[in-house]
Amino acid sequence: MTKIWVLTANSGNATLFTADSPTAALTELMNFDNPHARAKQMELSSDRAGRSFDSHGEGRHAMAVEVEPKEQEQIRFAKLIADRLEQGRVENAFERLVVVAAPAFLGLLRANFNTPLSSLLSLEIDKDYTALRPEELRTRLPERL
Repeated sequence: MTKIWVLTANSGNATLFTADSPTAALTELMNFDNPHARAKQMELSSDRAGRSFDSHGEGRHAMAVEVEPKEQEQIRFAKLIADRLEQGRVENAFERLVVVAAPAFLGLLRANFNTPLSSLLSLEIDKDYTALRPEELRTRLPERL
């Protein structure tokens, strides 16, 4: 029997489903929630950007932020999900992985998948289906996973 995990995700939440065979119904396994996805940019940073002196002259300017706090939270959330999927891979909890994620978040997830986890990836869909019920989600996926 082939155990398949199906992940639906966006930057705010994710749900992991399991299917016992390629044509089986989906059963919810666990949920992930990122409360920071709904926070405003100001709520995630402690203050304004720091100030710096110019290398020549006496001018000062604001320091540029490398990664915005909201984007940093999305990266952290993608890593949390990828770590849980990796744990499942190590425990042989599934043999195939299907990932359905919002396009921008799918890129963040991919960046956190290691090679062994990526090798179990059988299907990627760049759609945000996080609001769908399991029955409706199953109808949007191929007949055989």
